[in-house]
Amino acid sequence: MKILIIGGTGTISSAITRQLSASDNELWLLNRGTRKSEVPANVKQVIADIDDTDAVLRQIGDTQFDAVCEFIGFLPSQVERDIRLFQGRTRQYVYISSASAYNKPAASHVISEGTALANPYWEYSRNKIACEDLLMKAYREEGFPVTIIRPSHTYCERAVPLSVHGLKGSWQVLKRMLEDKPVLVHGDGSSLWTVTWNEDFARGFIGLLGNPKAIGEAFQIMSDEQLTWNQIYECTGRALGVTPKLYHVASDFLAATAPKAWDFTGNLIGDKAATVVFDCRKLKRAVPGFCATTRFDEGVRRCVAHILAHPELQEEDPEFDAWCERVIAAQEAAKAQL
Repeated sequence: MKILIIGGTGTISSAITRQLSASDNELWLLNRGTRKSEVPANVKQVIADIDDTDAVLRQIGDTQFDAVCEFIGFLPSQVERDIRLFQGRTRQYVYISSASAYNKPAASHVISEGTALANPYWEYSRNKIACEDLLMKAYREEGFPVTIIRPSHTYCERAVPLSVHGLKGSWQVLKRMLEDKPVLVHGDGSSLWTVTWNEDFARGFIGLLGNPKAIGEAFQIMSDEQLTWNQIYECTGRALGVTPKLYHVASDFLAATAPKAWDFTGNLIGDKAATVVFDCRKLKRAVPGFCATTRFDEGVRRCVAHILAHPELQEEDPEFDAWCERVIAAQEAAKAQL
């Protein structure tokens, strides 16, 4: 197959790029070229801003693709652009949406592709829902060959998937563990969550490319392993060789006191604070044999080893660190007064 990925070097798409480049498929990447050194040599690169459609068309010409995969479409206007650009140029358009689009807490903690889409807490998720609506309308009315993918919390070796951190990522939480400082965990840490290693996600994703069962359908791709947030933080501590001091704080208190830019209202209240168990039977019917094989305790060991070996990934976040101390002090003071 001839496949075009818009993006291709992010947390999820980098694993897909590696696996497709090692296959008999012809892979093209369309992006700004900021990570050219990470792209396999046999991948054709289209270096352009996707919003500059004239520049894109000059490079792809009248090329026909078996699949176009959109990893960096976040707004309805971007999806409308893609429909105009790729209508008649691809047999399949794969849109990466988000499992955060599901209504949470849902009527059932078991989430399937039929669970209602609604998220009053997070604009990011509402935009993803609007993009899905546009694409399904184009499929119904114009035959635009869309497949929608809803990942949940997918991770790779560059960052540990934790729930409470600042804009600079998870390193400051790991640093607090190493320094024997308390680390914040939302709620009581007992809600269930699913994290998925990106190489596992990639196998399910690739199985849907060129798959006639995928056109006009939505699929969620994630591991069958559910862990409590306490277990996620404890596994992370073990990978670091320490026993983390977990400090539990109500999710709504964290959302109310964190800087707005961190958007804990969306990230926590609208997503990670709810217990969810994903039902992936639809994917497994379409991609027989799919199974995520990387347990979190294995994946997080790879993450920690990679991060410790790459100082450029150890970006400190003094603002987040100071906020953690203020939250802990405030809660301890409240306890002392009661």
